[in-house]
Order: sequence, then C-alpha cells, then structure tokens
Amino acid sequence: MSTFFSILDAVRPDRPRTRNAENPEATRRSDVLLSVSNITKRFKTSRHDTMALQDISLDINQGEFICVVGPSGCGKSTLLNLIAGLDDPTSGQLVFDGKRVEGSGADRVVVFQEAALYPWLNVRANVEFGLKIKGTPRSERKDIVDRYLELVNLTKFDKAFVHELLGGMKQRVQLARALAVEPRMLLMDEPFAALDAQTRDVLQQELQEIWARTRATIFFITHNVREAALLGDRVFVMTPGPGRIKAEITVGLRRPRDPDTHAVVDFAAEIRSALQNDEYTGRGQEGNFAI
Repeated sequence: MSTFFSILDAVRPDRPRTRNAENPEATRRSDVLLSVSNITKRFKTSRHDTMALQDISLDINQGEFICVVGPSGCGKSTLLNLIAGLDDPTSGQLVFDGKRVEGSGADRVVVFQEAALYPWLNVRANVEFGLKIKGTPRSERKDIVDRYLELVNLTKFDKAFVHELLGGMKQRVQLARALAVEPRMLLMDEPFAALDAQTRDVLQQELQEIWARTRATIFFITHNVREAALLGDRVFVMTPGPGRIKAEITVGLRRPRDPDTHAVVDFAAEIRSALQNDEYTGRGQEGNFAI
C-alpha cells in the first residue's frame, strides 16, 4: 500500500514580513505537523560524492501552504522525497505528526509534474483507485469520488479516458486522486511547470479555492517566484547546491490573491531578491527567475 501512495501520487502590507531562517523560533506555533531537523543528504557512488542538502531545519504547521523556491539542482525535490519517505537522509531526522519518518505512507501523497495516471482507466476509476488500495468500502467510494471530482470541476468528464484530456485536466485528475484519500500533507513537485501560461493561471486560482475548502497542508515546489507569492503562507528560499535554507518569507496577504496585484508583485520581487543575493537585504531586484 505504501508503495502505491509514494508514486501517486487585495491588501498591500506596508512592508513584507521577512525573517532569516537562522531564527526559526520566532514564528513557530504549537500545531506543528512536520519537523525537519538538521537534515543532510549526500549521494555517494564510486565516481561521485555529491552533497545535495546540508543542515536543513524547518517546521510546517497543520493547514499551512508552504512554497519552496531555489535554483535548479539545489535539492528541492530531494527534500520533498525525504518528506514523502521515498528516500532516507544521511543525517538528521524528520518527524511527522509526532512520529519519525521511516518510509512512505498514505498520510503524505505526492503530486508530480507529470500526471501519473492509468491510461486504461477513465477519470472516475483513476480517482477511485487510491481509495481501493486504501481499503475504503465500495459503498463509500462513489460519494467520495463525486465530491472530489466536483471540487476540481471534472464531474462531467468522469467517463473520459486519459488520452481525451488536456494537460490541465490531467493535473486536476491527479489532484483529485491525491485529495480523495485525505492525506495529512500534499507534496506538490512543480505540478504546473509543464502547462501553458493560461492553464497555469487557472489552476493556480483553482488550487487557492481547493486549499480554502479543504485546509490541506501543502508543500509546494516551484521555480516561479510569483507563483510562490500567490500561493504560499510562507516561502522558503534555498541556496544553490548543497541546498540550505537561506531565508523564510511570510506572505501576509489575504486570500484569494490575484497574481497581478501590486502586493503579490512586491512579494515576488522580495523572493527574487532573496534568491539572487548572498546577503539578503529585503529589497526586491529584477532578475532571471520566472515571474
């Protein structure tokens, strides 16, 4: 069972509220769902010795929407895989809901960049598949699938097959399948990166609505700084490899958010500045990261 779930898987503030990740105690709350403590990950073979992550520490609270940004190769996906239990850290530990992470499980479901759907199953059957694996009684599955298909606006496409769906619709199916098993945390690895800009904009707004309705805890990796400002409660900024947390930015904006408001654009500039400067000053600057 665990193997299956491991692969499923406008108010403008006066000043952006930002703090350096070296002082995490400043905003910790008592409802911590995930605690990452001094995580280091080294990939070592006979020919290569690569330090992917170094001394990562962070807490994620129940119901938070967390975004992680950083340059390619900084270890963002490696960190996600460790949280999912798909790999083990070289040192340090991860504690999820009071228990040490020692493997994958249905409480942490991954949504990948490419929708991992079963082409021989229609939309309804794809969403239902995780419930079957979980052992949900047949009498309950229809209502659950109906609820999540409605949530992602796919009710009238429930009989369609994968080859009949556009990219954005496939991602909605993957999201519905992940949510249907009601995980404690949703791990999303650049789920909109392969989509065209218009579809991406639509899904960003829909994900905000889904989060507002479900209050799921979400860990969301992205290269797009405006996407991070739009979606995240907090944004963790990582250094080039070996990946470390260089800054943590709290996005103090009401929801729903519009990507074109001055407030979101200002926070995107703040995130971009943190990405580009070794010594983060808090002043947004133009740069080469996606907006």
